[in-house]
Amino acid sequence: MTEPVIQTKGLSKVYRGRAAVEALDLHIAEGDIYGFLGPNGAGKTTTIRMLLGLIKPTRGSIRILGKELRKNKLQVLRQVGSLVEYPSYYGHLSAVQNLEAIRRILDVPAIRIAEVLDIVSLTKEARRPVRGFSLGMKQRLGIAAALLGSPKLLILDEPTNGLDPAGIQEIRELIKDMPRQHGMTVLVSSHLLGEVEQMAGTVGIIREGRMVYQDTIHNLRLQSAQGIRLSVSEPDKALGIVQSVGWECTLQEGMLHCAGVSDRDVARLVRLLVELDHDIYRVEEQRKSLEDIFMRIVGKGVS
Repeated sequence: MTEPVIQTKGLSKVYRGRAAVEALDLHIAEGDIYGFLGPNGAGKTTTIRMLLGLIKPTRGSIRILGKELRKNKLQVLRQVGSLVEYPSYYGHLSAVQNLEAIRRILDVPAIRIAEVLDIVSLTKEARRPVRGFSLGMKQRLGIAAALLGSPKLLILDEPTNGLDPAGIQEIRELIKDMPRQHGMTVLVSSHLLGEVEQMAGTVGIIREGRMVYQDTIHNLRLQSAQGIRLSVSEPDKALGIVQSVGWECTLQEGMLHCAGVSDRDVARLVRLLVELDHDIYRVEEQRKSLEDIFMRIVGKGVS
């Protein structure tokens, strides 16, 4: 089994007696896009700053790319690109000139500037002063800067914050391309589940500094399944029939509501009613939205 790209154990950060992050166990697989979710103030940025060596954990351990961060900080961070909060630039300089300043620090080939500008679709704007860039273009330039060193891991903190819908879509599509086109693992933080679910394979949800959910987006969607609703003839009699054979159904607004039924159960239920001369007018799947699930998790936590 491949070692996780990021693995933390008991990661904690305490400020003046208050835990901003507490006993956090992150597990991020190679090649994954990991959505790090939570309300504003939940501890996402504090966690990211610890992963990048910008602040020191109070307790716990961090392993990145198979190495303990504390003992191998420079070696590890050379393989990590990041965009934390809003990137800052020299507004009077062009995109190329801004990237050149970073390139010299990283000591990478000059051709890399053209390569990363192409990745983020800024080649045509390469010579324009950055002060004329839209917020979305500035975010893309920030990602270009994070890619200069050809990192194996890309960490993005709220990269779509403040963008208009077109800018959000641009950044989303850019992030989705990273694993398959460039072999990177991506950690992207957000407070919006609807945004993360469109690009992430795995999600970790943090609430008040604690991890309250960590699993695949697929398994999170499975939690949204709620049941079925049937429009039938003689609903009162139909309700008595289905309850007599053990299904958990109720009658609401003249329709049968049945919870926790599998696809096979639905077929059996419909067949039973038809055989007993009930007409089935409509069968509807009922689901909670992923946003409902997210709010339940961040509001109450999970067992």
